[in-house]
Amino acid sequence: MTGDKLIFLAGNRALETIRTQGLAPDDVKVVAGAAGGPKWLILGHLDRVLFGNWFRGRGKPLFLLGSSIGSWRFAADSCMDPVAAIDRMEDAYIHQTYDRKPTPREISEKSLAIIDHALGAAGPVEVLSHPVHRLSLVAVRSRHLLASRHRLPIALGLAAAVTANTLTRRSLRWFFQQTLFSDPRTHPSFSAAGRWPGAGSALSPDNLKQALLASGSIPYVMDGVGEIPDAPPGIYRDGGAVDYHLDIPFGLNGSGIVLYPHFSRRIIPGWLDKYLSWRRPSSAHMADVLVVAPSESFVSSLPNEKITDRKDFYRYAGNDKARFACWHQVANAGKRLADDFMEAVESGSIRRRVKPLDGNAR
Repeated sequence: MTGDKLIFLAGNRALETIRTQGLAPDDVKVVAGAAGGPKWLILGHLDRVLFGNWFRGRGKPLFLLGSSIGSWRFAADSCMDPVAAIDRMEDAYIHQTYDRKPTPREISEKSLAIIDHALGAAGPVEVLSHPVHRLSLVAVRSRHLLASRHRLPIALGLAAAVTANTLTRRSLRWFFQQTLFSDPRTHPSFSAAGRWPGAGSALSPDNLKQALLASGSIPYVMDGVGEIPDAPPGIYRDGGAVDYHLDIPFGLNGSGIVLYPHFSRRIIPGWLDKYLSWRRPSSAHMADVLVVAPSESFVSSLPNEKITDRKDFYRYAGNDKARFACWHQVANAGKRLADDFMEAVESGSIRRRVKPLDGNAR
């Protein structure tokens, strides 16, 4: 239907399940959250309805896997009052302001302030004692030139990574070591040995905020994060550098659904793949995945006919109030996505609306 606000795209096993029986909260075993900076604002109301309503009353563990801003969302979603935490995160995120030419330190300090505002003092304990949620987040431990604290070596390292990645994603291991930070209470299906070359690290109330900051610390733009308690020594940066949209084996093998609220129909494996149209996720990795994303007609109805992104800082340079207004409008429009999701799952129309994800995978 042309009036649909959302599209539903599923891998082969998820497609068969949803077309047969629809989608219920207990069908979902994993929720995935991509990197993407300000793009997350369109998903705020969907998060509110999922974690403040739809998953309420659940008894089985729900594994949340986030990269960069996806990890921030899921930390807020795992607070005692997830709706209030998302409210705080959205408010702080929208109203961030910077000098005309901000330094990496300034951006890092203000990013940590957003995390602090969203979670508050009690947040880390609430997140890691949640009765159902089990949070995991991805970061990378920097290698060689990218392990520097100075911008010139980082720039040279990034240039080399871009060139090498164009040839093969496997080359990224020479620049970044993927690391999984996880709630230690229950091992997630996606934590299989060998998938995460960096030594896995347990999340704790003492390291959660630093791990979240590391997961979102864009190379060159922000400072790397070092001396994370209980983590191997090193300089940690944005998990999206390698796992931008989480093209990973989730390990469910047909035992459940990976619900993936996303801001795009395209799954881009790594941050450096954004302009490489031939880079697509593995069909095997996506077999149990259900992508829930805004439709093209919905996006065209938004200010500037697009979802909020980092380019808005330049578009509205010198006019923060106009950016605030635009971002508020987009965030509020996300309520229509939340309403459409609930209608689709409660009425069962998701069985008809879900389409194959195969065109977006290889």
